[in-house]
Amino acid sequence: MGLLGMLVGLGLLMYLSYRGWSVLLLAPAAALVVAAFSGEPLLAHWTLTFMSAAAGFISQFFPLFLLGALFGKLMEDSGSVEAIAAFMTAKLGTRRAMLAVVLSGALVTYGGVSLFVAIFVLVPMAAVLFRGAGIPRRLMPPALALALGTMTFTMSAMPGTPSIQNAIPMPFFGTTPFAAPGLGLIASAIMLAFGLWWLARAERRARLAGEGFGELATPDAGMVAEDEIVRERAAVAQPFDPAEAAHGVQGSGLPSALVAFAPLAVVIGVNLLMSLLILPRMDVSYLQYARFGETSLSEVAGVWSVSVALAAAIATTIALNLRRFPSLRSSMDSGANASVLPILAVGSLVGFGAVVAAMPAFEIVRDWVLGIGGGPLVSLAVATNILAGLTGSASGGLTIALDALGPTFMAIAYETGLSPELMHRVAVIGAGTLDSLPHNGAVVTLLAVCGCTHRDSYGDIAVTAVLGSIVALVVVIVLGTMFGSF
Repeated sequence: MGLLGMLVGLGLLMYLSYRGWSVLLLAPAAALVVAAFSGEPLLAHWTLTFMSAAAGFISQFFPLFLLGALFGKLMEDSGSVEAIAAFMTAKLGTRRAMLAVVLSGALVTYGGVSLFVAIFVLVPMAAVLFRGAGIPRRLMPPALALALGTMTFTMSAMPGTPSIQNAIPMPFFGTTPFAAPGLGLIASAIMLAFGLWWLARAERRARLAGEGFGELATPDAGMVAEDEIVRERAAVAQPFDPAEAAHGVQGSGLPSALVAFAPLAVVIGVNLLMSLLILPRMDVSYLQYARFGETSLSEVAGVWSVSVALAAAIATTIALNLRRFPSLRSSMDSGANASVLPILAVGSLVGFGAVVAAMPAFEIVRDWVLGIGGGPLVSLAVATNILAGLTGSASGGLTIALDALGPTFMAIAYETGLSPELMHRVAVIGAGTLDSLPHNGAVVTLLAVCGCTHRDSYGDIAVTAVLGSIVALVVVIVLGTMFGSF
């Protein structure tokens, strides 16, 4: 009955969340269903198991959600994201519209700008470029590839990416945002090359068939962002509430490309300095005291380095664009508010996962995962893949997997000499594969903003976001098994 309860709870969570129900309600309800099937005490699992896990996630990662959403909103309202997109368009031109869109998305998200901020700014640019180049509208979602440029390698593979997905394994494995940089770069190159090859192939086939952009107008992004169903689905996918995209006040002019790129460079540079030079040399012996949770630098260094990098980038954005903000307070309030629903939603998923892991029947699931052939890297990849796919959330699925199995994998690493950095990179890339199934909130939002349907575009999204990531994941596992972390 325990296993059946897990399946029923997961089924209810997946189906009703796809129908637009709030995860804040669904996650505890599904957790109670799981506990009821196992004959476990309901109130204890809700108020203790569920809430303790949810609160732990929020207390650990809220600084990253808050600062990330705030930075993204300031970059949007200052015109910096639009300026970067305009710069890439001018440099690459309409003839290379596909590449311009992909690289624009990759640059801004690798620099720390939220996926949803990128979507609402880049979609109008992509529509103009694709219409001028005669490329079908249905290729906008996979090219914006928010499936390719902003939902794959800049989220999971690029060394130092400030994405929440890259931050989650750090406390579990004692790693930094730059874990396994060589393998991360190889994985990024594979995802990018594979995706661009597929999109170029799709573009050629469309031209041979005489298929143009189409006549339908691109939907108003603000109206899409206000859609409650889209909002609820998107809450668990990315750390930015799309409803806040239309709030705040945007300036009328655009900054220069140099000013627009500067905060992105600050994120990457400060993150690198904090991770490799500053934090390792700091005296943090005070962390051993009870008032700081008796923790260690390895458990907090990753979150600290990304938080400082984002804070420095926020200060840089404000300093360089102070006169471009019609209402700085409004922009900052909107950015801060945009972090609340996503972290509560993902925290609720983590709470649900904690209840599942506390069930006696979970031992069967755990033994099955650890018994998968191919070694611990394959087991870790399968666990993060499946849970990210079931929850429709890379961050939620990754946290659930590591909460339940992270200590076990670390014990295996100590026994076998397996590098925690390698496990970090495999876990993050694994979480960024099946999370892009049709019910994923980012996929749903992207299609809605582009004016496309799943039937129009999801096939190409699946190839660029799912298949390309799986190919890269397999290569990383093979290389990591043969040569270790590098």
